[in-house]
Amino acid sequence: MKKSILYFCILFFISLASTAQESQNTNETASSVYTEARYHYYLKTILLFNEYLDTDSGSFNTTELRFLHPIANKAWNLRVDLPLISTNTSSINKTGIGDIGVGVSYIPYLEHKNGGVAFRARVISNSAVDPALGSGKWVVAPAVFYGKYLVMNKLLWISSLENQSSFAGSSNRSDINTTSFENYFMYIFGKNWFAADAAFRYNNTNKGYPNNAFVEFGRKITANDMAYIHPSAAFGNHKSYNWGIEVGMLILF
Repeated sequence: MKKSILYFCILFFISLASTAQESQNTNETASSVYTEARYHYYLKTILLFNEYLDTDSGSFNTTELRFLHPIANKAWNLRVDLPLISTNTSSINKTGIGDIGVGVSYIPYLEHKNGGVAFRARVISNSAVDPALGSGKWVVAPAVFYGKYLVMNKLLWISSLENQSSFAGSSNRSDINTTSFENYFMYIFGKNWFAADAAFRYNNTNKGYPNNAFVEFGRKITANDMAYIHPSAAFGNHKSYNWGIEVGMLILF
């Protein structure tokens, strides 16, 4: 299962951290944090990651390029996901472009002391070059996020609720209707961070619970570059994979 929430969490942390620093500098900045936080949240960003997933029938490897660009008054952003997927099973060995996704996010409120709220809407297209590399469906995925610092501003907690529902595509493929509730905790120390995440999902199509959890270690390499690695494991009935590992690089510009 792709960890799209990771990207949101990292940028959410950056925005809150910058707000905290500015609030310490002057009371004037603190009084205008509503505007400043939203301004600093959205930066031109590239995320490149590779995720390997082990399943009962073989493995899936996804190399993905994600691009984010601020729009309007920078309280909004545009996100594009371009996946390259490889399958390796007993009957299928293929590599090609997967389902391309486009999303828009909006952050109406962000304040260092009380946390922040954000909304996101994504559409995942039925664009895979081969049926084995995609869902065969067009999917819409609205989501809401809440984030807040805990424990003397060292621990960041972000909770999210998302639903993915198919609305078009191949009639030979199963409909998609999955709701996920996810909680992400990030502890920051120096240029490093350690994180843990648990996602609880209900798949209304097969009445299953394809849950997963991961731990993560990341480090700020330069002023604009960060890298991370996280292993994950799935649990629950009808889980989508057994275990996985993801490594990535985040570039701000």
